[in-house]
Amino acid sequence: MMTTHPLGVQLYSVRDDLDAAVLPATVSRLAAMGYTHLEPYRILENTELLKSSMDDSGVVATTAHANLVALDREEHLRAARVLGIDTMIIPWVEPASISTREGVEALAAAVNDVAAWGAANDIRIGYHNHDFEFSQHVDGVSAWELLVELFDERVILELDTYWASVGGGDVLEILGRLGSRIPLLHVKNEQADPSDPAPLGPDITGRMPEVLAAAAPNLEFPVVELVVDDVFTALERNAAWFAAELGTVSA
Repeated sequence: MMTTHPLGVQLYSVRDDLDAAVLPATVSRLAAMGYTHLEPYRILENTELLKSSMDDSGVVATTAHANLVALDREEHLRAARVLGIDTMIIPWVEPASISTREGVEALAAAVNDVAAWGAANDIRIGYHNHDFEFSQHVDGVSAWELLVELFDERVILELDTYWASVGGGDVLEILGRLGSRIPLLHVKNEQADPSDPAPLGPDITGRMPEVLAAAAPNLEFPVVELVVDDVFTALERNAAWFAAELGTVSA
């Protein structure tokens, strides 16, 4: 199955199948499902093999997760050049580190510093949320809203729609208000698992068509991320669904 619409997959979904011995087969399998973009999260590992595997399978990697607030920037820049990555996204911080205004301000300053470095090296810098940015509040507003206010305009947002809703965010409201700053989404079209935390914000389960429609004016591509048993079956199911739905949204 192939799609003409860009569709990404976060490689953390297949983290157990990324060793050098199986990496080419994993990339080929994802490409056959219809994923056009891979989003790696450890670009210093098997860099050349990942690049050759993508070339062989006809997929690309333009975005990657890398905590450049803490990790070596130059090493990651070299790997990004090999892979063709032009956007590196800070994927995680310790929740306690942004539980106060001082912590949020310190993180925003650090991310802005990375963004200035990125601009000088033709690398776009982004920030990826989890639930705690939304569930933790400072002076009556969520840490996420304060971060967005403090981030340099060069910092893009990769909105994880599931975690935002779990933390209390209203995904559709956010996209309507801040969509121009959100060119990337993390998504999944799956029924809630009984073990999943109940969302504190409006539940988006079953509402992914509305989410994609709200994001469409600014969306470069959605990135599927799944942490489930039998992940390849679920990834194939999601690839088919998003390929069809993106065609509808773009029509």
